[in-house]
Amino acid sequence: MSQPLSLRAIRVACAVVFVCGIAGIIVSSVNGNNEGWVISIGLTTTLAAIALIIASTVAVRQRIHVFDDVAAEQLEARMAQLIAAGADETALRDVVRQAIELGRRTS
Repeated sequence: MSQPLSLRAIRVACAVVFVCGIAGIIVSSVNGNNEGWVISIGLTTTLAAIALIIASTVAVRQRIHVFDDVAAEQLEARMAQLIAAGADETALRDVVRQAIELGRRTS
């Protein structure tokens, strides 16, 4: 699945912040052990991680399966016709349930 350009740009920017953040924490720890710089760089890296999580969550492109009332009514009408023609209602409903379960497993 191809990603939108903006999502790729956010991911690249976050990766750059991660790499620079790790280097910044190491350098600021070694160079005088300044806790303020270490905490600031760590918080910036944390914000980049949160931004990456939010962007990835929002950019999900899978559609939510919506119950289709029209198709359900058509199916129920067709089942009523088959039952009126002499089909066993319990057996017919079992076949429909199995077809629905099969469709859910394959999608």
